[in-house]
Amino acid sequence: MTMRAAGREYLTNLIAAVSYPFETWRGTIGFVAVAAATYVLLLLSTMPAFSLQMLGDGLHWFEYVVVSLTETVYRTDGWTGLGIIVLYALLSGTAVVNAVTQLRTVGVSSLADLSGIVPGLLASGCASCGAGLLGFLGFAGGLATLPYDGAALRVAGLVLLLFFLGRAGHPERCAIATEGAK
Repeated sequence: MTMRAAGREYLTNLIAAVSYPFETWRGTIGFVAVAAATYVLLLLSTMPAFSLQMLGDGLHWFEYVVVSLTETVYRTDGWTGLGIIVLYALLSGTAVVNAVTQLRTVGVSSLADLSGIVPGLLASGCASCGAGLLGFLGFAGGLATLPYDGAALRVAGLVLLLFFLGRAGHPERCAIATEGAK
């Protein structure tokens, strides 16, 4: 297989993986729910003390916290920072819906393929602090030592998510060619 054919096959698998959640209403609802939850989680991780203090006073502050943190990310890092968070949320929604479908279709034997998504999800971070979910796990200090406040790690997380989505392809179809098909 030539490099061009492998690249074309990868892009076909990536398009199939990204479009899969929109094939059914259930997948679309799952995608929207996971993407929204990921977006909120990433926003809350930008300023955890502020988030805990405001939400600890009551859930009636939830809308204010989300709007305020969205504005803070935009003012800190502009459209690029906000775009990174949105892209992470969208790719996470896609990855989770595809992973659930793959688990339901293939069973537990597909966990090896799904384990590749975990590093991308854990390395996802907000654009303003770079900590993301790793900060919640206690690795924020380590990220502070990275150049550009961990921007390379966020980009690597996005690349990992895209790579593993493209490798897996459509969760209900096998992306690996069999001997007879070659």
